Amino acid sequence: MKLLVSTVLSALLALPVLSDTIPITLDIVNADGAPDGFSRSMVTANGTYPGPLITAKKGDTLVVTVNNLLNDPTMRQSTSLDFDGLFVNTPDSFNEGSSFVTTCPIAPNASYTYTIPLVDDQTGTFWYHSQLSVQYVDGLRGALVVYDPEDPLADLYDVDDETTIWQVGDWWHNTTLPLLAGYVATGIVPVSDSGTFNGVGRFNGGPEVPFFVVNVVQGMRYRFRIINTSARNVFTMSVDSHNMTIIETDGSPTSPMTVNSIDMLAGQRYSVVVEANQPVANYWINAPYVGGDPTRNLNQNATLSRAILRYQGAPEEDPTSPMSLGPAGAELNALVESNLRPLVASPAPEADINITLNLVVTAGKAQWNVNNVSYLPPEVPTLVKILDGANSTDDFNVTENTFVLPANKIVQVIFPPSVDDEAHPFHLHGNNFWLIKSNSSEEINTENPIKRDVAGVGSTGTIMRFSTANPGPWFFHCHIFWHFQAGLATVMASGLDETREQVHPTQAWTDLCPAYDALPSDLQ
Repeated sequence: MKLLVSTVLSALLALPVLSDTIPITLDIVNADGAPDGFSRSMVTANGTYPGPLITAKKGDTLVVTVNNLLNDPTMRQSTSLDFDGLFVNTPDSFNEGSSFVTTCPIAPNASYTYTIPLVDDQTGTFWYHSQLSVQYVDGLRGALVVYDPEDPLADLYDVDDETTIWQVGDWWHNTTLPLLAGYVATGIVPVSDSGTFNGVGRFNGGPEVPFFVVNVVQGMRYRFRIINTSARNVFTMSVDSHNMTIIETDGSPTSPMTVNSIDMLAGQRYSVVVEANQPVANYWINAPYVGGDPTRNLNQNATLSRAILRYQGAPEEDPTSPMSLGPAGAELNALVESNLRPLVASPAPEADINITLNLVVTAGKAQWNVNNVSYLPPEVPTLVKILDGANSTDDFNVTENTFVLPANKIVQVIFPPSVDDEAHPFHLHGNNFWLIKSNSSEEINTENPIKRDVAGVGSTGTIMRFSTANPGPWFFHCHIFWHFQAGLATVMASGLDETREQVHPTQAWTDLCPAYDALPSDLQ
C-alpha cells in the first residue's frame, strides 16, 4: 500500500502545471490624485497609481484589454502598454506594445487587446507601463508577477503574495507636456518633486502623508519583490536592522546573496527575502534616491522616501530611529552587482557578432546619440516595414538606429566607458542578456554571469551578450525615459525572414496605425 501511495503521489507531482487564460481589463483614464499630497491630474490604469497588480503563473496567457479614455490636453492622449521583461515570442511580437517599433499607439476612445502567451519557463517580477514618449511619468505603471508553482527557492520564504510587492518611483507635480517642453528648451532633465513607495510619498513643505505600512509577523520570512518604476531616479533600498537575501534579478533566479543595501536603476527588479527576526517594533524601509541636481527642485528631500516595516503587535506609529539615507543598525553591506551569480550556472556563449555603442549627449540640447545617431520614432513602425519586405539597414531611416541581425546568433554589445557621471539603465526588449561586465566592476565574467534585462552603462563600461533566437524588432534603450525621448535608443532587428514567416497580425492591430495617423497632433 505504501508503494502504491508513493507511486500515485509521484505521478501527480510529475503532471504538468495547467495553463490558464488570464483576462485583464485596464481602463486608461485621467484621474485626480495626490500621491505625495500635491493634487494633480494623472494618467492611470483603472483610476489608481500604481495601476492594478497583474498576476499569472508559469505558462499562462495574458489577455489584456486596454480601453483608452484619456482626455486631458496637458498630457498625451493616445497610449500604448509595454510589459517590461516579458519574452514576447516572435509570433506575438505585434502585441509587444513598443510604440513605433512593434505597434502604433491606441487612439483616444479606442480599445485594443494584447494577447501574450507567457514563455514556458519564464517566471519572476516584471511590470507594465506606457511606452509612448514619457507618458508613464504621469502615472501609467504597475506591477506584473509571474509565479512559479515549482519555485526551486520556495523553501527560503513563507510569504509571497500581493502584500509583498514594493514599487518605488519618481514623481512630478507638473504634467509631462510642459515638463518635456522645458527639457527641450534647456537641455536639463526635469528633477522630480518626490519619490513614492507603493504610490505614497512626501515632499519638502508638503503635508505629512502617512507612510506606506508593510505588515509582518515575527518569525516569518517574506519574499519582497522590489520594482523601480521610475523614469529617472536611482533608489537605494534597505530595511533598518534587517538583512535582505537576493534571490531574483529581473526575472532570473540568482544564487542567494545576503546584503543590507541595494542600488536600483530605473526598470530594475529584485526579489529579496527578509526574515522578521527582530524585536516587535516599527522599522524604516529606506528608499532614498538620486536623479539630477536636487537644488533644481527644492521640493525634493530624499530622506522622505521611505515606508514602515511594522511587526504585528507594534504600535501604529512611526519608527523612533532617525531618518537616514542608509540602513541603521549594521555596517553597510551594499550589493556589488558583479558579485551576483545565477542559481544555475550558465556560461555565456561565445559571440558571433560584436557591436560597440558609444553614448554621447549633444551639449546644451535635449539630444542623446548612440554612435552619432539620435533615435527618432518613424511614422511607419519597424515591424510594419519588416512585414512589408525590409531586408537591410538601408530599408530603415538612419534615425531609427536599427541594427539588422541574423537569427540564432550570439551578439556581444560593448559600451565603452563614458564621461557621463550618470549610469544609463539600458533595457533590452524581447530577450534578456548575459551581463559579462557590470558597470560596477572591472571584472569580466563569462563563466557564470547573471542574466537580466536592465543594466547600467557608465563610467567603467559595460559588456553584455544576447541571443537572437527570438527574432523580431526589439527596442534597446535607456530607461531614463527623458533620455529615451531625447534619442538614447536603438532597435535590434533580428531574423527578418523568420519574422515575416512567423508573424501574422490581427486586423485589430493593422487598424491601429491608420486610426492613430488620422488624429490631429494634440490627440496623439
